[in-house]
Amino acid sequence: MRPEERGSSGAEGAPDEPVIRDKRRIDPETGDVRPVDNGGAAAGETAGDEQPSGDESEQPGLAEAKAEVADLSDQLSRRNADLYNLQQEYNNYVRRAKAAAVEQQAAGVVEVVEALLGVLDEIELARQHGDLTGPLGAIAEKLESTLTQRFDVERYGAEGEEFDPELHEALMSTPQEGVETTTIAQVMQPGYRVGERVIRAARVAVNSPS
Repeated sequence: MRPEERGSSGAEGAPDEPVIRDKRRIDPETGDVRPVDNGGAAAGETAGDEQPSGDESEQPGLAEAKAEVADLSDQLSRRNADLYNLQQEYNNYVRRAKAAAVEQQAAGVVEVVEALLGVLDEIELARQHGDLTGPLGAIAEKLESTLTQRFDVERYGAEGEEFDPELHEALMSTPQEGVETTTIAQVMQPGYRVGERVIRAARVAVNSPS
């Protein structure tokens, strides 16, 4: 008789014997594989023994990681925007500084030329009278050449040019027959400019239409 068949009920009134269940998969008597009792296994399981699947257990941590990534991405975007604005401010500062440096240089040249106007007038008068000779003439020529080549200083105003109120100052005007436009008859004092900036307008006498 199999062990599991030993009854819990013997002779009437006899005490119950312990029940021994043979859970071996191979029947020792026949050598056959016993069928699996799925029902018993299922009965031994309780709702409390169930474990959540791997995906379900990882979802809370995954959500936190995604939130952290989104926050870091937002911070990175803000830092990139701050860096871009800072670069733009720096570039604007460099441009302003360069423009200011050019303006200061031009202002310095103008100041020097204005201080030298008297000397330049004397040089031009000496040239007109033929007195600009010898070592003094060479020095005068070198001064004018340096101002022209390095600082774009130009003397202007000549007889026969058309009068331009933005470049010339008319001290005398003589009506002339046959004159269609106002022209310069005599240059009393030459004008000077640095590039397009007029330092002193040429002072002239003009012939105007009658």
